[in-house]
Amino acid sequence: MFRTKLIKATVGPVMRTMFRTRVEGVENIPGSGPVILAGNHLTFIDSMILPLVCDRTVHFIGKDEYVTGKGLKGRLMAWFFTGSGMIPVDRDGANGGVAALMTGRRILEEGKIFGIYPEGTRSPDGRLYRGRTGIARLTLMTGAPVVPFAMIGTDKLQPGGAGMPRPGRVTVRFGEPMEFSRYEGMDRDRYVLRAVTDSVMAEVMRLSGQEYVDMYATKAKAA
Repeated sequence: MFRTKLIKATVGPVMRTMFRTRVEGVENIPGSGPVILAGNHLTFIDSMILPLVCDRTVHFIGKDEYVTGKGLKGRLMAWFFTGSGMIPVDRDGANGGVAALMTGRRILEEGKIFGIYPEGTRSPDGRLYRGRTGIARLTLMTGAPVVPFAMIGTDKLQPGGAGMPRPGRVTVRFGEPMEFSRYEGMDRDRYVLRAVTDSVMAEVMRLSGQEYVDMYATKAKAA
């Protein structure tokens, strides 16, 4: 896609300079075929940095409000996110979770990369929270390998996930691909789904060095 290449050529160098981005293990991402990128989510700019550090286009689900904003800022956000691979979905609707899952499945069946934050939302305090099993359903339904990744330092540059990020150091670390073919045909077994999800989150925790909390981030935010 021409716009994706243009964004990487123009915005990429600015972001790398501003955030002094260090990328580790990007060679672990297969050069072709379906891949699930699964990682932690600290702040808003995670979704801006991830597509820029990968050679292949990363498709991911984003709130539809990211592309419906008004004025110059709204148009720029829509241009960037849709050009970077974001697919807007109304995740707050009654069928938002199903729509996101089916969108991810379609992308993977097309042989593309799908990025996902298994926590389902940004961490409220910098710790790593329990993953939701959508990640397991996707890998078992499609056979796509999971490449875990960790965003390190983004929360220090944009505390609270709002406002203009400050300059600083960001590290994006990719782990080795994980495959779960031994569980083929078991995408409806809740124990298998939990085991697969937990194994992915354990690898994300190892890569990020975060403290793990065995509860959902949404529950922590509501407390």
